Amino acid sequence: MRRAPEEKQRDPERTKARILEAALREFAAKGFAGARVSEIAAGAGVNKQLISYYFGGKEGLYEALTGSWQREEGTFADPGATLADLVAGYVLANSAHRDYGRLMVWQGLTDDGPPGPAMEEDFRREAEHLRRRQEAGELPADVDPPAVLLALFSMAAAGVSFPQLARAVTGLDPASPEFASYYAEQVARLVRRLSE
Repeated sequence: MRRAPEEKQRDPERTKARILEAALREFAAKGFAGARVSEIAAGAGVNKQLISYYFGGKEGLYEALTGSWQREEGTFADPGATLADLVAGYVLANSAHRDYGRLMVWQGLTDDGPPGPAMEEDFRREAEHLRRRQEAGELPADVDPPAVLLALFSMAAAGVSFPQLARAVTGLDPASPEFASYYAEQVARLVRRLSE
């Protein structure tokens, strides 16, 4: 039987993208434990069984979002950049993609959600990259790269983690491009001082 031209064609990729967008909003607003699959489905305008079909459920959806962020990182996290430029890039990315930052903050505050061995391995790998940067002179010899990684990660996420503080001390909206540009430059200056 032939479909009428006005009948909607199913588009699985567009449906998955809508589900991911709705999931990001829901997880960013409520964290992993507070997010509800039914709310995600409603936000995406789909039946909640599609979430199980495409992602295997809530945990699979969360992992898909983590994978999306990692792909996004590939667009701005140039391993050949200076450490200062790399951290400034994370500040700008956190500002442009605030919901991903909120997702990480929720995970930290509630210590819930599936961090996954892959994410833990990524952080260990990043600490090792910092160790190599230290050997190349980008970090003082008397600091521990894992501690520096934690500090840099926190600095890069400050506009998302502490918006009230960012607003109070800078007079800028932490969700604005002006704040992102200002703060990225200031963080880059601080990080450059580490190699002096």
